[in-house]
Amino acid sequence: MAASKHVSETPATQMLKKHKVAYTEHTYDYIEHGGTTEAARQLGVDPHAVVKTLILEDEHARPHVMLMHGDCEVSMKNLARQASVKKMQPCLPAVAPRQSGYQIGGTSPFGTRKQMPVWVEQSVLALPQIYINGGRRGYLLGIDPQVLVTLLRAQPVNVAN
Repeated sequence: MAASKHVSETPATQMLKKHKVAYTEHTYDYIEHGGTTEAARQLGVDPHAVVKTLILEDEHARPHVMLMHGDCEVSMKNLARQASVKKMQPCLPAVAPRQSGYQIGGTSPFGTRKQMPVWVEQSVLALPQIYINGGRRGYLLGIDPQVLVTLLRAQPVNVAN
């Protein structure tokens, strides 16, 4: 798998450059509802290493970011418990872009419009490299997963289904 063509800057890549974080760029043909599985297939990488960025909200409609392996689901009940809230659910498709500043299918945890608590599945941090959305559809960044903790202050949780 080779890094693909350069894509113009996004708020995510601007943030990473500002903090001198090394990353590689990987483009693929975005397919509606293809998700991380399709991205992994096109790029020839393990779907477990492709990390999806989910915008969730608690019972007070406060937004949260959840970072999960592309081939796993999030237990909302376990996440709510570990985040010390009563309830956690996905933001409505009309609401999520207003919280993140990104279009659905192109959401990055870096450079979001609003500051939000960030949660990361603990096992993501054990991977040598992850592929995470770079701020637009069809655009992933290869990075060291420890950046999620050092730059975003992501809190590890164990909520994979």
